[in-house]
Amino acid sequence: MSDESPQRDTESIRKGRDVRIVIGGASGFLGTALSEYLIGRGDDVVHLVRRAAAVDQEVQWDPAAGSVDLAVLEGADAVVNLGGVGIGDSRWSEDRKEAILQSRLQATATLAAAISSLSTPPRVFVSASAIGFYGDRGDETLTEQSNPGPESDFLVQVAKRWEEAALPVVAAGVPLAFLRTGIVLGDGGVLSRLLLPFKVGVGGPMGSGKQWWSWITLEDQVRATVHIIDRRLSGAFNLTAPNPVRNKEFAKSLGRALHRPALLPVPAFSLKALLGAGRAQALVFTSARILPQALKSSGFQFTHESLESAWPAVLGKGA
Repeated sequence: MSDESPQRDTESIRKGRDVRIVIGGASGFLGTALSEYLIGRGDDVVHLVRRAAAVDQEVQWDPAAGSVDLAVLEGADAVVNLGGVGIGDSRWSEDRKEAILQSRLQATATLAAAISSLSTPPRVFVSASAIGFYGDRGDETLTEQSNPGPESDFLVQVAKRWEEAALPVVAAGVPLAFLRTGIVLGDGGVLSRLLLPFKVGVGGPMGSGKQWWSWITLEDQVRATVHIIDRRLSGAFNLTAPNPVRNKEFAKSLGRALHRPALLPVPAFSLKALLGAGRAQALVFTSARILPQALKSSGFQFTHESLESAWPAVLGKGA
């Protein structure tokens, strides 16, 4: 993350007033970074946790039972929903796929129902989604105006139902923003799985390497989320950098940043054997050339628009 102190958008958040932001999924990769940023600028950040609350900053909730403390949501400046079982953490058995889907639907539906019942609802509801919404689209350029992918695609189905579960807040007059997040580059996430083979000199393109990867740095992902919160924006937002790249270019760029070769292609069959065919197709071989049209139209400026500028921040100043 940037060393600069986070600043509030004074046009949308009044100076001198405590700002309360409630986050579901605050312990995850994205939630941790977002929470640290908001706390760093002086916001009152409340974490919704499934276990018993351990500190004053935490409030227990039970999405599976549809239970959340209404008092913590009442009058909040924003509620941010980032919860859900990890998509890339293990093989996709039928039970795992159901857990991926239901964990997202339960969390989102619980918050949406609670927000809709409040006399003083939050100023904005920001709900996670993913670029899996678009499915495998080859070389097609995609924006927020593009149609979703086919229902037969598991992640398309997950993303569509995930977003639909949040819609009740719109009838309650609450601005609703969807974060269609791409491949996030930071300390953790997908990059942690990619680095080792590249560091030892055996990294390279995956399969044909022709598939488009739409990426964003963790720093810009957090900054974009805060931009949406502060301006109380609504609609779908592609949280991806303006310059998606083909997988083979991603591999070459990462190799250059690490001063390692990136010449050895990883055969598709080996990745499918390692990850499982469905997970490999969704996480590695799906081609999604996505542009952040809505985000840029809202005035957001990326810190890292190209991979070459991103690597020093993501990998360290020596990259």
